[in-house]
Amino acid sequence: MRQIIAIGGGGFGRNSDANHIEQYILDQSKKSRPNILFIPTASAEPPEYIDNFYKVFEKLNCVPRHLSLFKRTPDLDKLFNQQDIFYVGGGNTKSMLAVWKEWNIDKFLKREYKKEKVMSGVSAGAICWFNKGVTDSWEKNLRLLNCLNFINDTCCPHYDEEPEREPSTLNFISNKEIESIYCIEGGSALHFKNEVAYKNIQFIKNKNSYYLKNLDNKLVKNIIDNHSIIET
Repeated sequence: MRQIIAIGGGGFGRNSDANHIEQYILDQSKKSRPNILFIPTASAEPPEYIDNFYKVFEKLNCVPRHLSLFKRTPDLDKLFNQQDIFYVGGGNTKSMLAVWKEWNIDKFLKREYKKEKVMSGVSAGAICWFNKGVTDSWEKNLRLLNCLNFINDTCCPHYDEEPEREPSTLNFISNKEIESIYCIEGGSALHFKNEVAYKNIQFIKNKNSYYLKNLDNKLVKNIIDNHSIIET
């Protein structure tokens, strides 16, 4: 089964104590102690972000490692083949994809996805798996960006966290730049199985994902079925 877990916002980058969504991602692997690779390209590999990754995942039952493309780059073919889960961090999606293309990261990820490795990520790491994503890579105005097209649709993260997200998304649909889009709130993650939306995973209370579609020039908004992983 091919799986993608697209996080709308939050997780270890903001809170290194809860770890609900991180454990959920690990649980989707076929391995009892999976290898997980953090790819922080979009934010230019800040040490504190990488430190937070290890602070969280070293407490969990996995083997964590991160990829640096701005120091001496390892044997990517070997490294990617060894992983069970990939986690892509947030930041500038356009810059990330450009660097990835130079190193064939897009091709390596596609190969591993076909081998049913788990793909996941937040913000830039959420939209990169789609045909298009709503991005703030430019200083002014949100734009649509062509991405990896593992899922043939469009995605917008931070849907409830940034005030320009909802109106920009509605404009993209009304202007017929896109016909449909998945919108993911912070504190939730949209879990895809074989490119089909399976569940919205709530790791913060009352956080949702939506599917917006232009149907006969009428906007239809559906909430994705929810599954809460919050401890009660």
